[in-house]
Amino acid sequence: MRSNRTTVGLCLATLAATTVMPAIALADDSKISDDVIRIGLIEDMSGVYADITGKGAVTAAQMAVEEFGGKVLGKTVEVVFADHQNKPDIAASIARKWFDEERLDAILDVASSSPALAALEVAKQKNKIITLSSPGSVRITNDVCGPYVVHWAYDTYAIAHSTGQALVGAGFDSWYFVTADYAFGHSLEKDTGEVVTAQGGKVLGNTRLPVGTTDFGSALLMAQSSGAKVVALANAGGDTINSIKQSAQFGLTQGGQKLATLAAFINDVHGVGLAEAQGLTITEASYWDMNDETRAWSSKFFDKVKAMPNMLQTGTYSSVRHYLKAVEAAGTDETKAVMAKMKELPVQDLFYKGAIREDGRMAHDMYLFEVKKPDESKKPWDYYKLLAKIDAEHAFQPLAKSTCALVTKK
Repeated sequence: MRSNRTTVGLCLATLAATTVMPAIALADDSKISDDVIRIGLIEDMSGVYADITGKGAVTAAQMAVEEFGGKVLGKTVEVVFADHQNKPDIAASIARKWFDEERLDAILDVASSSPALAALEVAKQKNKIITLSSPGSVRITNDVCGPYVVHWAYDTYAIAHSTGQALVGAGFDSWYFVTADYAFGHSLEKDTGEVVTAQGGKVLGNTRLPVGTTDFGSALLMAQSSGAKVVALANAGGDTINSIKQSAQFGLTQGGQKLATLAAFINDVHGVGLAEAQGLTITEASYWDMNDETRAWSSKFFDKVKAMPNMLQTGTYSSVRHYLKAVEAAGTDETKAVMAKMKELPVQDLFYKGAIREDGRMAHDMYLFEVKKPDESKKPWDYYKLLAKIDAEHAFQPLAKSTCALVTKK
């Protein structure tokens, strides 16, 4: 339960001259509690999600603070982080200690849904802001929503609907699911299947396998023999990596079928390699190689982490940056005033452009990518080619379907 903290000072020789620096108000009458703006991240620093959250998420948060010169309203910004070891009780304990004893102002990410939901409940009890980029549970903006809870980068609804809509719209209208046999996998399969059928496509079958399965052979043979145009992997982590590798061995994409993963990241592609991941479709909220600005920022990130950022890490950067802008605009770090500004101000940064809805969803565009063939890649981490952009209105659950108590039904 050990936490770490970093203070980003004013003198930052590593900042490029082209960095966009928000105006920094040095108001003497600003109302900053404890004379410090203290934000926290509860990540997986050493476990199965460490590569996609962990050090990268902490680094992204620190880079956002650096863009403000380490201070807002003349007060130092401090970043505190801890490892929850993928245990909800530890995440809750860390959150409670931070709020009760260390005067934390806001939690700006928690890795993985179960620990995130536990920390979220503590933040709600303490009337503190919590923004979440790493977890995918749609419950965050449904039954467990709160006035100071924001879901940032993605959720399972967005992945399922973005992937399903785009592929069926492109003519890939018959699907077979290889699904992890637990709630997360079932949810991905259900949500995506509903999109496929709603768009006029068909679900031809599924195979459900226990988490930690090492042999996907029989499931992939059934997927091949089904004749489905899309084989969808409704799993995550090691299961996704193993099923991608074995799909390549079975020649799935070479045989004309589209392999779609519903919970994968660029780190997974890097780990598998283009030879085996080529042709895979992945939905993400950001990509490091979109334009000159994202490439410049990601190059700095790479120097620190030795990997390019995924959407969970860019989401953390974006949420920290937006939170600090809101503190600056509010002239205080008081929860209600800051959240009012977070919802009033548009989200506008290198990776995300959107707005925070009444249910706490930060709605933004999503992107469907296809993994390149080895001969199409021109440099390291040049892995994606864009297939489709899904606008925010169609990517995320409509407010009319929300079960969040904060949503005004019309």
